[in-house]
Amino acid sequence: MVLIIDGHNLIPRIPGMSLADPEDEAQLIQLLQDYCRVRRKQAEVFFDGAPAGQAGVRGHGLVRAHFVREGMTADDAIMVYLKKLKKRARNVTVVSSDRQVAAAARAVHAQVMTSEAFAAAWADLTQEAPGLDPRERPLSEDEVAQWERLFKDSHPPENPKSYK
Repeated sequence: MVLIIDGHNLIPRIPGMSLADPEDEAQLIQLLQDYCRVRRKQAEVFFDGAPAGQAGVRGHGLVRAHFVREGMTADDAIMVYLKKLKKRARNVTVVSSDRQVAAAARAVHAQVMTSEAFAAAWADLTQEAPGLDPRERPLSEDEVAQWERLFKDSHPPENPKSYK
């Protein structure tokens, strides 16, 4: 079964994720890749507000991310996508807590899962396989280097003479 996900609707419901984080979309895509790999599903995730030149569809393994151009919402894009599926829409589950998206999904006989229910399913999965939770995963060498640079750049030098 394919999941169709309203990305910005789901992000605030996942513990440790926030729409204020500039990497929120990449974090959700990584989470969905793990979820789809373990649950043997595919996902189409929609994000609205893509700046000019950044809109489009990008593949990430079992996850396809749809970056919707400004002027159109992810909700609208999901509804258009569902209409294009026609009878195949019966084989998808739409993940969104938006009432309009849920109504459009039901109208084409797609299954509906709230974002809260998906977040709970994700939490259950991380209990089964704790290594999936990004908060429990050790940092990569690149991530450690990025944090070291950040801390080095944000702290003043120890030698006050170097301010000159």
